[in-house]
Amino acid sequence: MPVETTAAPRSAVDRFFKITERGSTIGTEVRGGLVTFFTMSYIIVLNPLILGFVPDGTGEFLGGGTGDGSNLPLIAAATALVAGVLSVLMGLVANFPMALAAGLGLNAVVAFTIASLPDVTWADAMGVVVLEGLIILALVLTGFRTAVFRAVPRELKTAIGVGIGLFIALIGFVNAGFVRQGGGTPLELGIGGSLAGWPSLVFVLGLITAIVLMVRRVRGGLLIAVIATTVLAVVVEAIAKIGDTAGGENPTGWHQNVPALPDSLASLPDLSLLGQFSLFGAVGKIGILAVALLVFAILLADFFDTMGTMVAVGSEAGLLDEGGNPPRTKQILLVDSLGAVAGGMGSVSSNTAYVESTSGVAEGARTGLASVVTGIAFLLSTFLSPLVAMVPSEAAAPVLVVVGFLMVTQVANLDWKSPEIAIPAFLTLALMPFTYSITTGIGAGFIAFVVIKIALGKARQVHPLMWVAAAAFVLYFTLGPIQDALGI
Repeated sequence: MPVETTAAPRSAVDRFFKITERGSTIGTEVRGGLVTFFTMSYIIVLNPLILGFVPDGTGEFLGGGTGDGSNLPLIAAATALVAGVLSVLMGLVANFPMALAAGLGLNAVVAFTIASLPDVTWADAMGVVVLEGLIILALVLTGFRTAVFRAVPRELKTAIGVGIGLFIALIGFVNAGFVRQGGGTPLELGIGGSLAGWPSLVFVLGLITAIVLMVRRVRGGLLIAVIATTVLAVVVEAIAKIGDTAGGENPTGWHQNVPALPDSLASLPDLSLLGQFSLFGAVGKIGILAVALLVFAILLADFFDTMGTMVAVGSEAGLLDEGGNPPRTKQILLVDSLGAVAGGMGSVSSNTAYVESTSGVAEGARTGLASVVTGIAFLLSTFLSPLVAMVPSEAAAPVLVVVGFLMVTQVANLDWKSPEIAIPAFLTLALMPFTYSITTGIGAGFIAFVVIKIALGKARQVHPLMWVAAAAFVLYFTLGPIQDALGI
């Protein structure tokens, strides 16, 4: 529950965002917003790498070029702009400490599943994203999306938060190269079961710093850890000249950004990608049935990913009510739904709520002011992209691991002696990291919950919307065979 105080609000900003009412301060919100930005700023670099090197069905690259990377700055600028605008909106409209950006996984679906279909252009693919966003926006305005969220039992919402904690910790370990795909095992420690290379040492030192500052309750500890680790990384790179992983050819290199001092701190962004979409262009190329199935797949992922992130952020911030619902749920879902529309219109794929927002909450953020700060940082990064590129994933990843720990502590609130609660909860929290998908974990938990209730003769206890959601997930999990059968 929100922390109540008796202190009177001290400014218009305080009153608007209810900062004092939620037990926070403007300084804390600013720090939290910056921590959230640093932990998710990798998307400015990663989204162009996913979208920029895949030719569409006509052989063209997003933003032009020949696949030589010359189009990447355009995608990066649009990615930062859309994320900035949406994050500011989340703060102003919903007053919730949750930022948005291009969704990982969703961008891969757009690039490798939609845009690469025969005769489909990038504009057609982004049109599919806009179409999905308009549909999910309609579901929010009619109250359906909010109703589904409220129909989910509190126990499952708790399990979702725990699962996301495990998931975000795994993301941190993988992004830092601390955990990698092994030769004989799906995952292993470092390279061949051992830690090797300066970047791994930088990550470990950053993790130790973040943990020490957290347990000592140092104000701004997580932000201090990110900045200190970045400085260390820049020094290490300047001396050792490590470079990046170079597609696996340099396994001990930096996992993503190379932390080097930039030649310049600012550059003018090219925003020519904005508005490059065709709403119904794909229908004439692949047919309305194929478009409908693609929209359904993206929609379901958008629909439930955000639900999980809302629960995780709200729980970590102490903003959930007795039913596990955050304040201004409809407004949160409304802004998130606009994310898909804005992402498609900006040619950067569907934008969605980022679970990395929990890092800012762990720093103390409790209001939408933190989201506004994150959004402003994204907007500035359209000009300061060289400076943002200084922060390697090894410097941001320690914060994700610490936040993962904080979120997993909610597992104590689950009744593990009751199978009808424990089994759906276990599947939810286990499958999120194991499949690298929030949606998969939620779907498995929903289906298991309904099946167990039926087996126990308690089908009447299942909310009608839980039946709808479980059925939708059955379709979602079998979408591949259905598309194969239909020749799509």
